[in-house]
Amino acid sequence: MEGSENMTTTVAFIGSGNIGSTVARLAIEAGHQVVLSNSRGPETLASTAAELGPRASAATSGEAAAAGDIVVVTVPVNAFPNLPAVPLAGKTVIDTCNYGPERDGHILELDSKALTSSELLLRYIPDAMVVKAFNNIFFKHLLSLARPAGAADRSYLPIAGDSAPAKETVTEFIESIGYSVVDAGPLADSWRQATGTPVWGTPYGPFSNEKGQPVGEDAIRAALATATR
Repeated sequence: MEGSENMTTTVAFIGSGNIGSTVARLAIEAGHQVVLSNSRGPETLASTAAELGPRASAATSGEAAAAGDIVVVTVPVNAFPNLPAVPLAGKTVIDTCNYGPERDGHILELDSKALTSSELLLRYIPDAMVVKAFNNIFFKHLLSLARPAGAADRSYLPIAGDSAPAKETVTEFIESIGYSVVDAGPLADSWRQATGTPVWGTPYGPFSNEKGQPVGEDAIRAALATATR
């Protein structure tokens, strides 16, 4: 909680699946305000908001986008065209999304590797500042590996983005919820943390071990460096 008093950030969520709801839970614990949204409407999130407590509320995706100091987009890649681009203009957006053709259908620019999925997202919300984060860790590990600042077994998460101020904002947020950050470069390099890469899932332990294992900075940097495209 230390330091969170002077950084009461409103973190809005478009999509409230496993990663979204886990980040929301960690954000609440760190003293932030949370606004949840999904494609089905705020009434479907009433019980989740109630469970998270008084700092959480539910809204439409447009309302959530407008309310957030930081907006977490955590939807299937094939839902990018439905995002509320206008209220996301000028916002710091965290992209947790992973492309999966079996779920999303085939997307030519991603299959051909002409774009990363984060660069594709930016085409739909061109005036936002997109930072890739949280896409490489199993949601149960994300919940269980959070540690206070200064803890010897604090884990690192990679982030990628083109805006230095947005990266700084996202780094502060991630540090507030229990993790340290490795800067993995611009959005064009975010493929290094995509599904199936060395940094994706594996460093934090097998899915069967719900507690996960802490991962230091050097291991994350090495995993990013050994990724091949």
